[in-house]
Amino acid sequence: MHKILIIEDDEIIAKSIEKELSNWGFISKCITDFQNIIPQFVEFDPQLILLDITLPFFNGYHWCSEIRKLSKVPIVFISSASDNMNIVMAMNMGGDDFISKPFDLHVLIAKIQAILRRTYDFSTSSNLLEHRGAILNINDNSISYNGEKVELTKNEYKILQTLLENKNKTVSRDNLMIKLWETDNYVEENTLNVNVTRLRKKLESIGLNNFIKTKKGLGYIVE
Repeated sequence: MHKILIIEDDEIIAKSIEKELSNWGFISKCITDFQNIIPQFVEFDPQLILLDITLPFFNGYHWCSEIRKLSKVPIVFISSASDNMNIVMAMNMGGDDFISKPFDLHVLIAKIQAILRRTYDFSTSSNLLEHRGAILNINDNSISYNGEKVELTKNEYKILQTLLENKNKTVSRDNLMIKLWETDNYVEENTLNVNVTRLRKKLESIGLNNFIKTKKGLGYIVE
């Protein structure tokens, strides 16, 4: 069942969309804190976003740009500002479609279904792991923090993914090596040390200092 995030500050419009989506079997969430949209987006992990242009604090173009730094999730703009300039701007910022207000809810549902079919029939949705503002994008093996983004190698990504999936728990060196090389055969421990050291340097380069902690004699932990 697909999840749809509604970023619309008109409560009447947002609730009417939410109700219609529910009638069609979708899971939806209306944004209520318009200053902190990204954490809500990451937590909900939607397969499609409905995004108004005129919003409190920052407009829809800003949030589209911020979301595009993290995800390729389809974004449909819904706005009464439907002149050609705004439509072109929406598409250039990374939008996938534009629906003018006022709109028929049945037309909205039809467009949503069409986009979801095109996007997910032959691919899987991207996933995100978030911790203390750091966002690991499982789709492209990158880590983002405070607007900065760095690409990870396959091994670096696997280490960080494992630690984030077990955050606040110590992951043993043996378990990490099994995860990395998918074998219980002996692997030179120095190889793991090198990968962790490189990963820490990349995290520090975007401001994530001491993100991975060493538990002496036990392993590593992200707290």
